[in-house]
Amino acid sequence: MRFLFSTGSLWSYSIERCVAFAAQTGFDGIELVVDQRWDTRQPDFVRRLIERYGQPVVAIHSPFFVVPGWPVDEPGRIRKAVELAERLGAAVLVHHLPLRLDYVWVRAGLRFFPLPIPLRRVSSHYRRWLERDYPRLQANTAVTLCIENMPARPVLGRRLNLYHWNTPTEILRFPALTLDTTHLGTWDLEPVEVYPHLNGQVRHVHLSNFDGREHRRPESGHLRLDALLARMAADGYQGAITLELHPDALDAGSPDAQVVERLGTSLAHCRRWAGQPTER
Repeated sequence: MRFLFSTGSLWSYSIERCVAFAAQTGFDGIELVVDQRWDTRQPDFVRRLIERYGQPVVAIHSPFFVVPGWPVDEPGRIRKAVELAERLGAAVLVHHLPLRLDYVWVRAGLRFFPLPIPLRRVSSHYRRWLERDYPRLQANTAVTLCIENMPARPVLGRRLNLYHWNTPTEILRFPALTLDTTHLGTWDLEPVEVYPHLNGQVRHVHLSNFDGREHRRPESGHLRLDALLARMAADGYQGAITLELHPDALDAGSPDAQVVERLGTSLAHCRRWAGQPTER
């Protein structure tokens, strides 16, 4: 298995800085999150980074909001992201499940809470596209489309499921999955216990821990990610594992050496749990 660094982990940094950090730390490649940064959508520039830093783009994450110059609808953005993946030689395209309830964030004091609102037509269109046209897109590309399990959203002390097919059983309707560990944590599910029930359909992993906050470093939280990686290694898992962290988990804004040190510690834990050499 290969370990990748997600450029979304430092979404406020330039793409080049993210790729440089991954190279310094010893990652095997990059998951490129397409977002508001123009550099994420310019394949010629990304290719130059690949050559300069020796970090291949192994996975692309389709944008989960509207970005300048790309289609405004979710199916259009996924098709565009597939084209980008093909041009960069990425093996995997990650995208999200469709919303069944939309929401907006509201502030109460110093905290923010999701407020459900009636479903927008665009989400219904995406769901119907997944049911009818998604298999055709997969049949016409060598890029593996991997749909991702999504988190619970706490509302008034209860967990709210905002997404269609967002259970370990329902999501099996899709042939290839991205297993997001911190999202399972929001449901009080242990990834190492869920993984065997996914019928071998996991083709990609977003790895991070959960301590009441999402996207913590793999060694910092209550999920048994050591057991998960050991199990996946024993099963001969051949896909990639992406460290997808929140910027504050890496002390974003601190000196670069400190960010790289944190990344290196996390990567060393992951390699050790997977039975790989920690120095490469």
